[in-house]
Amino acid sequence: MQIGVFIPIGNNGWLISTNAPQYKPSFELNKQIVQKAEKYDLDFALSMIKLRGFGGKTEFWDHNLESFTLMAALAAVTTKIKLFASSAILTLPPALVARMATTIDSIAPGRFGVNIVTGWQEAEYSQMSIWPGNTYFGYRYEYATEYVQVMKDLWANGVSNFKGKHFTMNDCKMSPKPSHDIKIVAAGQSGKGLEFASQYADFNFAMGSGINTPTAVAPANARLVEAAEKTGRDVGAYVLFMMIAEETEEAARKKWEFYREGADTEALAWMADQGGKDTKMDDNATAKTINLPEGAVNFNMGTLIGSFEQVAKMLDDIAELPGTKGIMLTFDDFLEGLDKFGEKVQPLMKSRAKVGA
Repeated sequence: MQIGVFIPIGNNGWLISTNAPQYKPSFELNKQIVQKAEKYDLDFALSMIKLRGFGGKTEFWDHNLESFTLMAALAAVTTKIKLFASSAILTLPPALVARMATTIDSIAPGRFGVNIVTGWQEAEYSQMSIWPGNTYFGYRYEYATEYVQVMKDLWANGVSNFKGKHFTMNDCKMSPKPSHDIKIVAAGQSGKGLEFASQYADFNFAMGSGINTPTAVAPANARLVEAAEKTGRDVGAYVLFMMIAEETEEAARKKWEFYREGADTEALAWMADQGGKDTKMDDNATAKTINLPEGAVNFNMGTLIGSFEQVAKMLDDIAELPGTKGIMLTFDDFLEGLDKFGEKVQPLMKSRAKVGA
């Protein structure tokens, strides 16, 4: 079972709380996190792209680094961990992203991939006058399909003459080509999102939900498996969870309740407003799930809270679900949390028994 870390490219990570650790993102912090993840034999690190935050008392995600330049720097100071950067596809042409990915593959051969972000927060793009209008919600996966096809043409052949509704390539050249296959990650949860992932991605996020309900992600996994069976492609789920583990369950729950007591209601209100812009979203869409009550201080993911033994068991339960290829973790305190995972939790996991052997 692959284990990865969703690195804090934005301030305060994924806890929307005045009581959570308050910090700004930096290269130095993320370098320490990824090098520590590599030390504990984690398989991958992924950075999001976020162009506007939610404000509030915590200024949640108002402070962000840029994904590709950060991952290029991290590629140069690591040796084995796989790295994924995120492309907000409304902001960067696919031919340029293909070349950027090839450049990072040159720095870290065979260790780089691209996460496709279609976009759900209108304010990120309207602030730059590049939002196509809310009709975009209806065709964003058609746009993403053409986007990825252009990149795959260039990576495979060094040239693209793709002609589509959104992109037109005229003898578009790229050399050198990447030395290894560039993996694609997607995050669509809607029907159209899963269809896109099943056709063009290697991995797709599956969002955990609730507190200590590791198998609640099973229906999302099952929908991905069903979609992949129709295309005959091998597409696995990267399941997203936050881990809060301590020596005892009581200590872990005390910490979690403290975070919940400090919920940043202003930032949460902004998130809810932005998540409601797509009035035609289906019930599984990302923007729909971010506003669920269980996500009150933990952005769009489930939470595993307990003793080291309890969390290890829950992670093994996730690993056993059909369709799971990896688990992507976040932490309240990333440096401390990685040490707890690497030294206390991982050795207890059956699904990681071969790590370090």
